[in-house]
Amino acid sequence: MSNTSKVAFGQKVAFGLGMLANQMFPAALGIFMVVLVQNLGFPTWMWGILFFLPRVFDSITDPIMGFISDNTRSVWGRRRQYVLIGAVMMGISFSLMWQLYEVDSLSYNFTYFLLWSLVFYLGLTIFSVPYVAMGYEMSDDFHERTNIMAVAQWIGQWAWVIAPWFWVIMYDPEWFENGAVATRTIAVWVGVICAILAMVPAFFINSKSTLDDESLTPLTMKTIGGSLKQIIDNFKEAFKIDDFKKLCFSTFLIFNAFNTVAGFSFFIVVYYLFNGDAGAAGIWPTLLGSIGALVTTFLVIPIVAKMSKTLGKKKAFLWSQGISIIGYVMLWFLFIPGKPYMFLFALPFFSFGIGSLFTLMMSMTSDVIDVDELNTGKRREGVFGAIYWWMVKFGFAIAGLLTGAIMALVGFVPDTVNSEESITGIRLFYSGLPIVGTLAAMWIMRNYTLTEEKALKIGAQLADRKKEKIIPTSSSYYALDKLVSLGALEETKFSTDLDPNISSLELSAQFKIALNSDLHGICFSPYKEHQDVKDQLSGTQIDQRMAVVAPYVKWIRSFSTTKGNELTPLSARSKGLKTMVGAWISGNKEKNDLEMENLIAQAQKGMVDIAVIGNEVLLRNELTLEELMGYIKQFKEAMPDVPVGYVDAYYQYVERTELVDICDVILINCYPFWEGCGIDNATAYLNEMYNVVKSVSKGKSVIITETGWPNEGQKNKNADPSNENAIRYFVNVTNWAKEKGVETFYFSSFDESWKVRQEGELGARWGLWNKNEKLKY
Repeated sequence: MSNTSKVAFGQKVAFGLGMLANQMFPAALGIFMVVLVQNLGFPTWMWGILFFLPRVFDSITDPIMGFISDNTRSVWGRRRQYVLIGAVMMGISFSLMWQLYEVDSLSYNFTYFLLWSLVFYLGLTIFSVPYVAMGYEMSDDFHERTNIMAVAQWIGQWAWVIAPWFWVIMYDPEWFENGAVATRTIAVWVGVICAILAMVPAFFINSKSTLDDESLTPLTMKTIGGSLKQIIDNFKEAFKIDDFKKLCFSTFLIFNAFNTVAGFSFFIVVYYLFNGDAGAAGIWPTLLGSIGALVTTFLVIPIVAKMSKTLGKKKAFLWSQGISIIGYVMLWFLFIPGKPYMFLFALPFFSFGIGSLFTLMMSMTSDVIDVDELNTGKRREGVFGAIYWWMVKFGFAIAGLLTGAIMALVGFVPDTVNSEESITGIRLFYSGLPIVGTLAAMWIMRNYTLTEEKALKIGAQLADRKKEKIIPTSSSYYALDKLVSLGALEETKFSTDLDPNISSLELSAQFKIALNSDLHGICFSPYKEHQDVKDQLSGTQIDQRMAVVAPYVKWIRSFSTTKGNELTPLSARSKGLKTMVGAWISGNKEKNDLEMENLIAQAQKGMVDIAVIGNEVLLRNELTLEELMGYIKQFKEAMPDVPVGYVDAYYQYVERTELVDICDVILINCYPFWEGCGIDNATAYLNEMYNVVKSVSKGKSVIITETGWPNEGQKNKNADPSNENAIRYFVNVTNWAKEKGVETFYFSSFDESWKVRQEGELGARWGLWNKNEKLKY
């Protein structure tokens, strides 16, 4: 067991509250922009410019901010301080830019709004680029990334639930005199509340100091000014990754098409369903946006997250966008004058488009960043986030121009009587443009190649690259020359070893014979695909896996007594197996106390044949020897009749004789592989590991609690992972253990994919069965 890429739920919520601010500002902006036309007399071409120019400015500043954020040296890390500064800027500028008055001239209001818009979008850049990069950094797990973005999008979607109700408030005379008066007041509330929400990630999301990170480019006026060339180079490098191009272009098409026509919702409801009577339309424009967002929040995002896990991210994207096309078609037919409620039936389908887009695309961008790191050796969340969102924001800017252009093209003029042709034109674009954009995006994404399997291999390569030497958290590691000095002869083969020249067919037959020879024990790994040590396990799952291994072994070794692991001894007992039950001890005293309490309770129920207090906790330097011995004494006092021991690398017992004295049984992990021993000499090497400990055991029983050989991953000195070597080691060790009468627990039962991120490909490929519970050999 080891650390995990799971992210605490509180951290996901903190990130999600930032997303609520990140989406509430543009959601409110989209609502308030109607006031410029309806109440302040802005012509549609001027409206389009105000949509376009600030967003172009925003898209230019984003990559620069990505460079600054990626290279910031600070005790607070690379992101948090910018998120805080940007949050304050957004709150102030958003409140001020809507302080527009009808008595002022059109040119004054236009200039005033444009200037404060530029300040607002600068604040948005300073906030959003580091904020999005925070999300990319939170986990390196393929599916946990989707979970993070799903939680964030779920919280963020409430912006689109709430914002449409501003229409109701703005145009209700009991609330405000008119829309302009309303926006002056509501904007202050939105600005202050959203600024506070945007600050949450800065205060509560974990970060590491980068003060001493010499790999970062120093930030000076010269380097920032010169960063433009590097930004161009970054764009070139990023777009060399075909899958990233597909993500950017697909998002541009879908988001641009959606936002181009999003503003038409209000006009279609008022002018088509209610013949231009805004009063009669009542809350129906609000319901179109708000219920669509509610459907996204409670239906689309959970379904998409589930689809991503079961189908993969690409298929989940294609299915979701296909469903959204059905929704756009339905909206054409279900906008029925006199029956406004009918369009509600289209919303569950329609909402799959934008609802799934960023949940999946942000997660996929995280995967692409791993590809970039593999290619360049650089970790550039800020740069890739900026480039991706540059495409989004540039699309948004284009959408602003297109909205005005389409209204001019079809002859639609707000706040006046419009012809049937102009209203039909708006409706045609409302359904047709998103369908065209979505189909084009689906065509682009049809050849997206970054699957889960490929992402795991990339993660494994990155993990391997970062290791100066291979010392996983669950390994024994002892210098080869030191063991040789204690008596091991590396060139010696053991008498029971298979002939090195044995045929593949015979090797397979020997594996079957060894597997069916009543193995002493096996290390039980209960975690299925997409699970790890923070997940709660069910009794059904444990029983299912126990049924697979039970016919072949006499003993089961478990590693923990919490999170459902406490059900393992009961399951083993039901199959007639004996149990070596472990309490997972670490540097967390609170968790240790719970593990010990559960272990003692299991022993009192007669479920424990041998108790284990801790696994390699001294190797990992998580506890002192005295602290560990205290836990062992605690168990001995509670259960004096149950033998108890501690598991660690075999040499710990050579170097710490106190362990021999306090343990009833000597429990050792022996891995010739991790010590770089070749397969031809591995059994002899294992034999000497055992003999070294036996010589200091003071007559106590010595049990090998872990030994094994991986079938995939990086070579370690002379130790080569392969199917043939894994089979050979298993057969040789089984023969050796029977010849010597050594109680041995083989590691492991099933492959554990969750270890790829921590230990590379090697960490996940030790099972006799694969992750799907099928025999590998």
